[in-house]
Amino acid sequence: MDKSWLRLYFILGSNNVPEDTNVLSVLEDALKGGITLFQFREKGIGARQGLEKVELAKQMQALCQQYNVPFLVNDDIDLALEIGADGVHVGQDDKPIEEIRAICPKNWIIGVSATNTDQAVTAKENGADYIGVGPIYATKTKEDAKKPIGTEGLQAIREAVGNLPIVTIGGIRLGHVFDLIHSGADGVSVISSISKAENPERMARVFSEHLQFSVR
Repeated sequence: MDKSWLRLYFILGSNNVPEDTNVLSVLEDALKGGITLFQFREKGIGARQGLEKVELAKQMQALCQQYNVPFLVNDDIDLALEIGADGVHVGQDDKPIEEIRAICPKNWIIGVSATNTDQAVTAKENGADYIGVGPIYATKTKEDAKKPIGTEGLQAIREAVGNLPIVTIGGIRLGHVFDLIHSGADGVSVISSISKAENPERMARVFSEHLQFSVR
């Protein structure tokens, strides 16, 4: 995969925006602001289910296609296959990569979460296209988030996996960008820093500008 896609990786679900805010408008604002990859993550309290989830995924996918941004689905392989997503992101407790590869299109992007070097090395050996490393900092977005690993944990994973693309996640704010890129990340993934910003488009654009000047 093109590692530049990971530079500004936006994750969003219907429950990640302020009350009475249109989630599709937030996504389009983020796309206008320059996000480079999008992950549909519809989980947690109040998340849409069934046909409502499928319809939201299709609407978000259509927006991403308008802006030529890859569209990934979190965990839900069946949904990703049904709507023709560009790939999936899975956690340590989800379907193994080899099983996904057996049923998915050859050009699918498959990302895997890792919180330590053992998980990261295993993901690389199993054929992950990239690794989502974290949580780097404390986060309230994910209810079952593990203990933060900091930039030291990121550096250790970078050394362990060589040139495999890495994107960081977990409590990331604008001020963290420089340290993360210079500690081995190819990009940053964010949720609330953009989704709950007063102006998501402007926040995405500022993130993009910071990342441009932080390239290793």
